[in-house]
Amino acid sequence: MDHKKLLPFVGDVWDKDIVPQLVDYIRIPCKSPAFDKEWATAGHMQKAVDLIAGWCKAQPIEGLTVEVVTLPGRTPVIYMEIPGEGDDTVLLYGHLDKQPEMTGWFDGLGPWQPVLKDDKLYGRGGADDGYAAFASLTAIRALREAGGKHARCVVLIEACEESGSFDLPFYIDALKARIGTPSLVVCLDSGCGNYDQLWCTTSLRGLVGGDIRIDVLTEGVHSGDASGIVPSTFRVFRQLMERLEDSKTGRILPKAFHVAIPKQRQEQAKTCAKVLGPNLWQRFPWVKGTKAMAKELQELVLNRTWRPFVELIGADGVPHVDKAGNVLRPFSTFKLSLRIPPRCDEKAAIAELKKLMTKDPPSGAKITFSAEKASVGWDAPPLADWLGDACGAASKAFFGKPCVYMGEGGTIPFMGMLGEKFPDAQFMITGVLGPQSNAHGPNEFLHIPMGKRLTASVAMVLQQHLDRPRGKAGAGKAKAASKKPTKKPAGKKR
Repeated sequence: MDHKKLLPFVGDVWDKDIVPQLVDYIRIPCKSPAFDKEWATAGHMQKAVDLIAGWCKAQPIEGLTVEVVTLPGRTPVIYMEIPGEGDDTVLLYGHLDKQPEMTGWFDGLGPWQPVLKDDKLYGRGGADDGYAAFASLTAIRALREAGGKHARCVVLIEACEESGSFDLPFYIDALKARIGTPSLVVCLDSGCGNYDQLWCTTSLRGLVGGDIRIDVLTEGVHSGDASGIVPSTFRVFRQLMERLEDSKTGRILPKAFHVAIPKQRQEQAKTCAKVLGPNLWQRFPWVKGTKAMAKELQELVLNRTWRPFVELIGADGVPHVDKAGNVLRPFSTFKLSLRIPPRCDEKAAIAELKKLMTKDPPSGAKITFSAEKASVGWDAPPLADWLGDACGAASKAFFGKPCVYMGEGGTIPFMGMLGEKFPDAQFMITGVLGPQSNAHGPNEFLHIPMGKRLTASVAMVLQQHLDRPRGKAGAGKAKAASKKPTKKPAGKKR
């Protein structure tokens, strides 16, 4: 293979074909089922499936088969197979469902309004994760055009990831015989610390959460009459939160939500801190005067990847400020999102959270906790020498800098699932979600040059996977990375 041919070919396909397809895809409000209860009848999901599957079917890849598989009552998946050399299988993964609109988009931008500006394609879903199907097949095409070869490839694009991939286990089971046993999994739904080098994800946090409803009255009453007699639902909530979080530092208090951070992950965090420098925190859209939660950059990396933190992400029973009267509210509902570290037992964590919120209710208030399904975190298996060498070579070839390994703070339920089902597989988890790309928020964008280089990198790794020395289960000699196997996932991403 002539690796120098990869990037020019990839760049040409991106410019002439992929970007126009992504422009059309961004216009489709194919929100994930958690955010669009009428997804099955609205037609947006099917439109996105048709667009992506149609493009894939048109690709000039010998032996390619593309099928839309739909189990009764479940979101569809696009399933593709590409024959290759030898008896190994590579599984490439992505998703096509999207997060909801959110507010705060800059003038001229919007979630369903694609805008191309300064090498960035703005709009919901382009980077998370609409590009994945296009990049996967283009990597295979580029490799073949450059004279390279690859193992058999399976590409799986789901439509439920932003809702926690609750449909995916059923498809994995239904397609198990067809998928086979992958020795390499490539996931294009993760992040990157910058756009200057290849980044590979080593771990993901899990997620637990739910709705806490606090009732003190059967109806609202005049605050002048009741305050001082009837406890405020907000004060009750504050007391509950003091059980969970240190309000001064943000540290989660119960030990049940913490794990010991492996030494290697601490060393990787130190390297990431050196590579990223102050941009680790400066990349966020700070309000002037607000400070980061730690001064040491390594600690910020570990906070983001291996420590639990909580966020209030929604509330009911609280009027909008322009409609707020002097009323003591009868109830309030608060939605909590608690990130848990890799290796933390998600079932035990959700049980602990429910216990904290409901035991011995302050002022005798009625407290109801409705848990969402929990998502387990993920810690990568030991990294095979061949994969480390392949990612390093790809980063040098297409970025001119070394590959960097870093944990991510978000959740991809698919990874834990695959880690359990294919314990001998190697994982290349990567993506284009870098500084300011703002997945799930306003002004989300896809950094096109990063997408091109990442696509070329995947092509090189596919060749190195085929050429690797054979070790246990075809993985090759492994470098120590983690010892504890991951658990099956459940619940919601991000």
